[in-house]
Amino acid sequence: MFNFKQKDTEFFDLFLESARYFHKCAVMMDDVMQDYTKAEEKMTEIIDLEHEADAVNDKIIDKLNQTFITPIDREDIYSMANGLDDGVDFLQGTLQRIVMYRIGEGKDGAVKLTKLLIESTEEMLRAFELLKDVKKNQIQILKCTHKISSLESEGDRVYRHEVAALFENTKDPIELIKWKDVFEFLEDTLDHCESVADMIRGVVMKYA
Repeated sequence: MFNFKQKDTEFFDLFLESARYFHKCAVMMDDVMQDYTKAEEKMTEIIDLEHEADAVNDKIIDKLNQTFITPIDREDIYSMANGLDDGVDFLQGTLQRIVMYRIGEGKDGAVKLTKLLIESTEEMLRAFELLKDVKKNQIQILKCTHKISSLESEGDRVYRHEVAALFENTKDPIELIKWKDVFEFLEDTLDHCESVADMIRGVVMKYA
């Protein structure tokens, strides 16, 4: 019933798999922001990715329920698993709004935010690749988490600038509301990347 293997890496392998889905969705969002004609097609793809990401999250939770001795705290495993899965949900929600609102051509600020999301999820992938040997890789992992925090700060700056520009330059109030909502979802996703990075940093502090 229980798994007592001390060198069990399956949790870390599953984290990495889940982080790849988060990264794929960020790349997909960038594609849409640069070419709105892809939005409907990508909506179908992101739904499939979200289901696949959910399946990975279910594997992590099932394994957690069947494992007596875990490589890191159970609470940390649970939080990071759900954090990665929620990241995919954030991006699916953003793309749903783009499709529903029929926003048309993407704005430069939206492209900047999606580029920051791609960078953030790339750093997240690096961190999870290193996490299975946290003592050996603590410095590199913390570099990844600090980079994610820096990218989130840059995202805040871009978000504030773009929302201010919306209120200054957008005459149609409906158009303003649509884009403000999309910008908020993109910025919230960057905030969420930092939250996951904080979880990773907490694990490093405990075990390095």
